[in-house]
Amino acid sequence: MKNRNLLLLAIAFLLGLSSANEITPELLTAFKADREGESYKVYALQLPEAIDFAGEITPLDAPDIKERLDKELLVNTYWQSNMMLLLKRANKYFPLIEKILKEEGVPSDFKYLAVIESALQNVRSPKGAKGFWQLMPATAKEYGLEVNSNVDERYHIEKATRVACKYLLKAMNRFDSWTLAAAAYNRGMYGTSRLLDKQLVDNYYDLQLNSETSRYVFRILAVKEIMTNPERYGFIFNIEDLYSPIPVKKIGFDTPINNLAEFAREKQINYKILKIHNPWLIENHLNNKSRKYYEISIPEAGYY
Repeated sequence: MKNRNLLLLAIAFLLGLSSANEITPELLTAFKADREGESYKVYALQLPEAIDFAGEITPLDAPDIKERLDKELLVNTYWQSNMMLLLKRANKYFPLIEKILKEEGVPSDFKYLAVIESALQNVRSPKGAKGFWQLMPATAKEYGLEVNSNVDERYHIEKATRVACKYLLKAMNRFDSWTLAAAAYNRGMYGTSRLLDKQLVDNYYDLQLNSETSRYVFRILAVKEIMTNPERYGFIFNIEDLYSPIPVKKIGFDTPINNLAEFAREKQINYKILKIHNPWLIENHLNNKSRKYYEISIPEAGYY
């Protein structure tokens, strides 16, 4: 009897809560209504009629290709905060990247490869890849970058971009396809060649691949599509909302720097600002026993 009375009291309490909060079926949905009563909705996306990477057409008539592109468009469209950040950063970094790609003879679409590799940040992967282009130490050294505990030029956006271009041009020469060159950036040239030979095909879209490389080019395509047509995918902003490049002057030298904080103060900035513009300087000093020529970027006056 005691347990029955407790149960009745609990039911009465819950009913009272329901009445007090006016719970209705509409309010029990996953998405709350706005002030006008319109609930937040998630819409399927209309795929573009055609899309290409570096001028190479994506075969959207194949069902699996269409689905793979649709997946990446959905993921990147509805991860709104991340895409908005990418759009903001692109305004800051794309002009420099595009300039270098053009000088090196690499299609402009490869700037989107940097986007999916690092989100346009000098990040480090669990496997040890670093920088905008996520270069591994061995690859960076092979193509002429300095990588050690004092200097890591994978964090030097200009030098790292030129190295990425050299790799991509080599891959293009090997595969005669920019799409396969992009895939090889993820899979490696040897691994990509081995799969093509084993499966008796000659293009990326016909390959059976692991999950990461299978998504790789489609992630690039999705990012390109959204960033080229942001309003079509619901991203609204003004030019003043975007991040802007900061003009710098470059100081060349071939001597050691014993204390970078003191060096920064001499240039009328602080250590933090020096490292923001020169993230390739790893420690608070520059050894330079070999008297190598370096250039340090110093922001123009009035930006900090």
